[in-house]
Amino acid sequence: MLAYSTYSEAGGVGKTTTAANLAVAHARAGLKPLVVPLDPQDGDLSRLFGVDDQRTDPVDNLVRHLIRRPKGDFDDLVRTVEGVDIVPEHNMLSDLAEYLQREKDQAEAMGEAFGMHAQLLRVLREADVPDRYDVLICDPPATEGPHLYNAIHATRSLVIPLEPSAKGRAAVEGLESLVAGLQEQLDVDVGVLAAVPVGFKDTRDQRAIVDEIQYSIPEIIGERASLMEGCWMQQCSAFAYVRDHRSRRRDYELETLAQFDRVARHLEAAVGLEAPNPPEPGDVEHEVVSA
Repeated sequence: MLAYSTYSEAGGVGKTTTAANLAVAHARAGLKPLVVPLDPQDGDLSRLFGVDDQRTDPVDNLVRHLIRRPKGDFDDLVRTVEGVDIVPEHNMLSDLAEYLQREKDQAEAMGEAFGMHAQLLRVLREADVPDRYDVLICDPPATEGPHLYNAIHATRSLVIPLEPSAKGRAAVEGLESLVAGLQEQLDVDVGVLAAVPVGFKDTRDQRAIVDEIQYSIPEIIGERASLMEGCWMQQCSAFAYVRDHRSRRRDYELETLAQFDRVARHLEAAVGLEAPNPPEPGDVEHEVVSA
């Protein structure tokens, strides 16, 4: 299984839209992706895909599974949009650290072990996710804490959207030490599958920053604020937005879709995963045939 977390220390770099569009790109190729967003903010992946309608309701949710108090099966949490299975975020994620610490204290009082940062991995394994899905994508918040640690412990790999700016350069420069710290704290090996510059305007300074990046760069995505804002307004991926709005079928936006397709193929190839029905990159009318 291909597993990765989309992560960037810097906010506002398109981390969530990158995760969403890569998930759809995997699904377009006939693979079965599961997305586990872990960001407690309202502007999250669940909102983008329009599956956040129960986030304030007293319903079963991922946090209850993480603290071993589920109200139902893991599969009952899953919603499917555009061929992508999603575990919607819930407001209980805002207090995840407190819930996990309380469960850890209770477990230790009973002489039991409880790894606060390994609970997502446990839940996914108990639900047979590695055997039932081809791709796992976690979308944690940028800040360090149990959301990020659980995501990285479960996936062990990162895809890094970044803006080619001084702010983005600082985030990349700090990434190596961050990865080393995560490996030490979580006692797992963490790899970087790819860095994806977004919002590129091809200035001299931006080219210099991109040239300094030491990680694999499968694609450099241009400034597409209008396209991405349209996705949030319509609550869909860029693929669905362009497909359903013919006025958006401009060459440069079709090329952006092609770039997401190519990044998905790059990530799949990194782990030897062969998609059964890959589209011509950017073909919005491609018929999805599941594996």
